[in-house]
Amino acid sequence: MKGIFVSTKVEFKTPTTAEMLESGVHIGHQARHWNPAMEKYIFAVKSGKHIIDLGSTETNLAKALQALFDISSTGGKVIFVSTKKQAIEVIETEAQRCGALYVTERWLGGTLTNLPVIKRNIKKLLDYKSSREKGEFGKYTKKERLMLDREIEKLERNYGGLTGLNAVPTALFVIDARREKTAIKEANKMKVPVFALVDTNTAPEGVSYVIPGNDDGLRSISLIVKSVADALESGYAVYAKKLAEKGLVETPVVVTDSVDTPVVVSASESPASTQKAGKKAIKAYENKDTEVDEASKKAKTSSNK
Repeated sequence: MKGIFVSTKVEFKTPTTAEMLESGVHIGHQARHWNPAMEKYIFAVKSGKHIIDLGSTETNLAKALQALFDISSTGGKVIFVSTKKQAIEVIETEAQRCGALYVTERWLGGTLTNLPVIKRNIKKLLDYKSSREKGEFGKYTKKERLMLDREIEKLERNYGGLTGLNAVPTALFVIDARREKTAIKEANKMKVPVFALVDTNTAPEGVSYVIPGNDDGLRSISLIVKSVADALESGYAVYAKKLAEKGLVETPVVVTDSVDTPVVVSASESPASTQKAGKKAIKAYENKDTEVDEASKKAKTSSNK
């Protein structure tokens, strides 16, 4: 099945039912607003609200965390997506901690399907910031500098969490599948698996790994996001160890808007920035090894001619 990664069965901590209960993960939406597609994850109705079956949540979350560990242990990239006000701080903090990318402003159409444009704007942001840090803005008038600063702020809001993106990511982790449906549709179109915290008012359509739970409460969101970040961080640690054993040094991320104009961003402390490993993970997911082999054979045939 597409979107399901083969597990290496590495053990790591998953929140217990008691921890989820304390964080309010079990609290769903008003019963009258429910989506029938979530029926199998609902335990009961109490005070007009659906109560989510935490047994299902624990099982599904464990599977999701293991899959995310598998992705990060091969250097794959994951984008955290949530534009909910109450989730922004924890999303940005945890994404930065574990080495993931993130979107918390609004999902720009084409982030995955029109990557060259996104990369061009990322490059623009980095160029502006670099010029400002070098003091090159001094040649402009006060009004021009103010306009440039505003442009940087705008670009930072839209692309600041994506500065390490140089290829289609390996996966998306979403808070509130209903709210972020545009991101999910793009991911589906690009065959990128989606991990999502899904509440009782949402159809889990297009979500590869459904984590049934409260997607409104801050404590609930924080518990799930931190668990995901822990799994990714553990996987990246394994990946870093693999690189060290092979005597390899992590490659800096290179953002380009064309083959001829590479721009080195930085050598991130997290292996999430290793482009080659991310591409390998994507190819493995799409089962395109056969296509790669055929392309290699054609290339060899052409060179022999």
